[in-house]
Amino acid sequence: MAKAIDVMSLYPKDMNIYGDWGNVLTITRRLALYGYEPRLYVYNQGDAWPGHVDMILGGGGQDNGQKKITEDLFLRADELRSLAAGGTPMLTICGLYQLFGEYFETIDGTRLDGIGIFGVYTKGRDVRMIGNLVEHSKQFGDVIGYENHSGQTFLREGVQPLGMVDAEGTGNNGEDHTEGAMVGNVIGTYMHGSLLPKNPAIADFLIRTAVERRYGEFQPQQGEQQRADLARINAVAEQAREVAAARPR
Repeated sequence: MAKAIDVMSLYPKDMNIYGDWGNVLTITRRLALYGYEPRLYVYNQGDAWPGHVDMILGGGGQDNGQKKITEDLFLRADELRSLAAGGTPMLTICGLYQLFGEYFETIDGTRLDGIGIFGVYTKGRDVRMIGNLVEHSKQFGDVIGYENHSGQTFLREGVQPLGMVDAEGTGNNGEDHTEGAMVGNVIGTYMHGSLLPKNPAIADFLIRTAVERRYGEFQPQQGEQQRADLARINAVAEQAREVAAARPR
């Protein structure tokens, strides 16, 4: 019997734009191909919280989507902070990345407090950063995705970015060449596209971390067909990476 891994999609009703659901599909598919049983829980405002969570995936959303979930997010803040501190792997994209920080001040001056997992803060700006993007990560190599945000995020001293970007006017804030943030096993990023289908290294980090935390070791139980399917998916991902990296912004 396959070992189960409990994956939670956080607020997909309001925080799921630019293909972010593809991250959930990638994780569940790769888990199955490694021989594990992915058990997916979808959590929206007011839903019952799962009894056990091995991994959390959250997407992006517009300002109104962020405002909708803020009250419920704070009801779950202690639980999320405890999971993060305990090493549960998480991926937060764009709008949830901002709300996992200290605060987001929208362009109209409204302040949305965050839950403080990342030591970052975000301010809305008139200039929108949009387009294909390649960033360089010490842990994951080149990370390829698509950013689309007007909020500019600034890291507090000592906070580790997910990666560094070459071009001015891209990444977290268009100024310091950082993109995203990583605290423990929690990743925040502006990379849509969706991120994980084109970046198997990050997907496998989340999977391996979740499995090792629950079972002590990562031991794929794969048949020949599973290995072949995984190799095919990785080959498609490499082709997609090459195409995306070559496209102008």
